[in-house]
Amino acid sequence: MHPHASIACTAFDGHRLLASGPCAEVALAVKRALGAGAAGPVQVFDDRSGRPVEFDLRGSEAEVLARLQPPPVAPRGPGRPRLGVMPREVTLMPRHWDWLAAQPGGASAVLRRLVEQAIREGGSAQRAREASEAVDRFMLAMTGNLPDHEEASRAFWRGEREQFARLTGGWPADVRDHLRRLAAIAWDEAGGTRPGALRVP
Repeated sequence: MHPHASIACTAFDGHRLLASGPCAEVALAVKRALGAGAAGPVQVFDDRSGRPVEFDLRGSEAEVLARLQPPPVAPRGPGRPRLGVMPREVTLMPRHWDWLAAQPGGASAVLRRLVEQAIREGGSAQRAREASEAVDRFMLAMTGNLPDHEEASRAFWRGEREQFARLTGGWPADVRDHLRRLAAIAWDEAGGTRPGALRVP
């Protein structure tokens, strides 16, 4: 699958919102804006990670969309389905290997269970971290030259919603509103708005 095919993203022409939603729709909006002479810079961000997104906009709109689609899946032949197991080298201390050897199911089964458990238990913390990093990346790219940027960033990391809203109040409306949405998601994922709810860099 194309790396951007299944994500939501948001595009800006300077500080003006161009489009927000599925990346296929945003890619077309960006192509049309550039064709109409967008003032720029045109920037697109992954809504989940805050990372920049780049589209291959060459050719027609149909060609742009085709490049965003997942490749066709070849029909499966007879036999057992592939489980997607990938052999990789794992380096452990001798006592770790001894412990694994004593567990039922063998080392691979135990490692898979441990990884699945860690994914389940760490999912909430990981989502909170990713949401907070998305705010940080977006601010770095879009608000670094705006007044009170540093103070607003500190207020975000401290979970100070009112202070954050006050400091960002005079910023360009489209950028401010998108940033506030990202910040609200990050605070909710962190489980509160109390100071210290997020790590301060």
